[in-house]
Amino acid sequence: MEEMNVPPISPAPEAEGQRIDLTEFAQKIQLLRDRIAQVIVGQRLTVDLILTAILADGHVLIEGVPGVAKTLLARTIARLIDTKFSRVQFTPDLMPSDVVGTTVFNMKTSEFEFHPGPVFADVVLVDEINRAPAKTQAALFEVMEERQVTIDGTTHSMGDVYTILATQNPVEQEGTYKLPEAQTDRFLMKITMGYPTLDEEVQVLERHHTNSRLTRLEDVKPVISRQELLQLRQLLQRVYVEPSLLRYIAAIVQQTRQSKAVFLGASPRASVAMLQASKAFALLSGRDFVTPEDIKFVTPSILQHRLILTAEAEMEGHTPLKVTQRLIDKVEVPK
Repeated sequence: MEEMNVPPISPAPEAEGQRIDLTEFAQKIQLLRDRIAQVIVGQRLTVDLILTAILADGHVLIEGVPGVAKTLLARTIARLIDTKFSRVQFTPDLMPSDVVGTTVFNMKTSEFEFHPGPVFADVVLVDEINRAPAKTQAALFEVMEERQVTIDGTTHSMGDVYTILATQNPVEQEGTYKLPEAQTDRFLMKITMGYPTLDEEVQVLERHHTNSRLTRLEDVKPVISRQELLQLRQLLQRVYVEPSLLRYIAAIVQQTRQSKAVFLGASPRASVAMLQASKAFALLSGRDFVTPEDIKFVTPSILQHRLILTAEAEMEGHTPLKVTQRLIDKVEVPK
């Protein structure tokens, strides 16, 4: 796994105003990273991206081949946050009512009662989201964007920290249904989990061989409360962003709409996602101001699932991730 290049901590601009005391915040984040490392070997870049997305109040799509611990990582992070957690395994025969819930007639009271589905939690793990048919995937549309579900004309609101962590396999095509563009756009990030390095895989084998260094998921205790997470999210409003960086974000998104390799470019939702995620990553890096490096770090995961390439670009072997990186490099970095 490639090591993350963390932007250097430098003095904040004078226009920033009052500084934010990040001491307690940094301790919480480091504790989260340490606890995750007890269960997951390596994947530092992936962990930081997921923490960034959760801090930025966004949903995450985790893609990777079977066996790279996608589900384990998602469940571990969910257990470290002291909120209600639920998991739903998407299958080809899963119905929308199995996800959002259904209304049942109670013979004793002669009234209809609503039985909530697994989406009624604070952190929801949707395993193998591309294995369910389109009508079941569509059941998540409203809840992902508006944090509410409307069933039989009644609207049910979700909590303040509502987050969906979804996984999918990129290689198994049989029995899968591709997510529509309108739904992938609702994910703040699409994060690709790769294979571990040689040294990391040796560590995995050592843990399983000795069995003494394995940390069971059941033994993982929360390290951050619901209220603390909300307080951390409120800090985003105080992170300073120079006007030139706002234009930098807009210029990158504009490139996706002008590139000859891209059939469908990123929407304004992507611009907002880049802003929020870069502010969140700045906090994770111990700063209360955004740098161009923050934007460069989060942008590939925000744009890769929002771009549709032209047939010519795909035939030439280009991928959305490679095209995204090339478009980022074309935009001049603010001084």
